[in-house]
Amino acid sequence: MIRSLSASALFAVLLVTGCHSGETTAIQPATDANVRIYKLRGKVVAIDATKGEVILDHEAIPGFMEAMTMPYRLKNANIVSELHPGDVLTADVLVPQDANADVLLDHIVVVGQARLDYRPKVTYHVPAPGDAVPDFKLRNQDARAIHLGQFRGKALLITFIYTRCPLPNFCPRVTRNFAAIESRLAADPKLLKKTQLICVSFDPEHDTPERLRAYGLEYIGADMKDAFAHIDFAVPQKPVLGEMAKFFDVGITNEADGTITHTLSTTLIGPDGKVIEFYPGNDWTVEQVLGDVKQAAAKAG
Repeated sequence: MIRSLSASALFAVLLVTGCHSGETTAIQPATDANVRIYKLRGKVVAIDATKGEVILDHEAIPGFMEAMTMPYRLKNANIVSELHPGDVLTADVLVPQDANADVLLDHIVVVGQARLDYRPKVTYHVPAPGDAVPDFKLRNQDARAIHLGQFRGKALLITFIYTRCPLPNFCPRVTRNFAAIESRLAADPKLLKKTQLICVSFDPEHDTPERLRAYGLEYIGADMKDAFAHIDFAVPQKPVLGEMAKFFDVGITNEADGTITHTLSTTLIGPDGKVIEFYPGNDWTVEQVLGDVKQAAAKAG
């Protein structure tokens, strides 16, 4: 499965699942604190470019509505030209608590193309169970070179953040969850030895080792013994970052105001170096992922 959107359009679409405070459209946005996110799968029936809308024939949306055909406005109307009648897509449905705010589509992924001659500028790999993970190289909070391959034999949980993220329910929320998982794992020495956590920054220009160390200590606690013995805060060089972003399905773009628009991506890698679970977005829970990590660790020698 690939993202069938151009890189620029894809990155711009993800304002609720990313970290960007500006808004250039007339659509009334919902804040990150008052929006619920549902998963949608459907086929494009028609497109109204003037309204930035698509009419979808979609499957039932669990917890929200039954299967039906209806119009949806796009979070970013500029990507409407990237879609075609007959495309099959998945998306996030953003439902605000405010009845006066718009229900919007975000995080759009074309899983079946109606126009086979259309080729996106950048393709994204969505991690799936059994996928072998490349041995990406990074530099951590101690300015020490690390690589994913060195954690073979352990259950490796990896996510993507940047330390300047201004929205509490996005990078900070994911980092808090990782800190909670780290704390729970630390309570079981045997489990601790079989697991490793990495928070990967996609902001190499600002996230220096010193900054990553300070950021990590904000979450895991400065008084924690051997604070970074089991969790790394690391950043790859730009060429590697591009490859990691494509493999782990992380859309990234640097905005003119200095913020970064991005998707959220967390992946559990087994002791054999292959994907076990992929958690897009920010709606996964500590208990859910911790349970998966424990099962993965049980396979470690």
